[in-house]
Amino acid sequence: MRKMLMMTWAICSFWSCQSQDKKAETPKNTSGKVVKTDQEWQKELTAEQYQILRRKGTERPFSGKYYDHFEKGKYICAACGNVLFNSDAKFDSDCGWPSFDQAISGSVIYKKDLTFGMERTEVICSKCDGHLGHVFDDGPKETTGKRFCTNSVSIEFIPENQ
Repeated sequence: MRKMLMMTWAICSFWSCQSQDKKAETPKNTSGKVVKTDQEWQKELTAEQYQILRRKGTERPFSGKYYDHFEKGKYICAACGNVLFNSDAKFDSDCGWPSFDQAISGSVIYKKDLTFGMERTEVICSKCDGHLGHVFDDGPKETTGKRFCTNSVSIEFIPENQ
């Protein structure tokens, strides 16, 4: 009986150690997400991009290069290149930031934002978790009714012919 208990203990100990070893391994990134350290982001982004994309800042209204930009093409995340918006979704909301009535399906994540005593919905890049801006329900009623209020610093424009 004692031998049987010792063998059972040895087997259980072996499996317990094996599962602990697996838990200690660093998980591999198989999701397609861009995962970087804070230091890597600081090296790759400008100070303004870092402040907005990684620290959830906001550029001054009417200061960004895309708030009054209406060329045909697509807008991508300035941090990782994820395609976020088509130019057909862009409209002039006169709010001082680029506005879109819809994002490309699956390109963004929505997160409740309770900062500054307000309840808003933050819009985040689904590939790198970069802060893009916020979405509101005061967009064009003839389309989606949404207004993706986006920081110019967080996006880049790719013309249609490229």
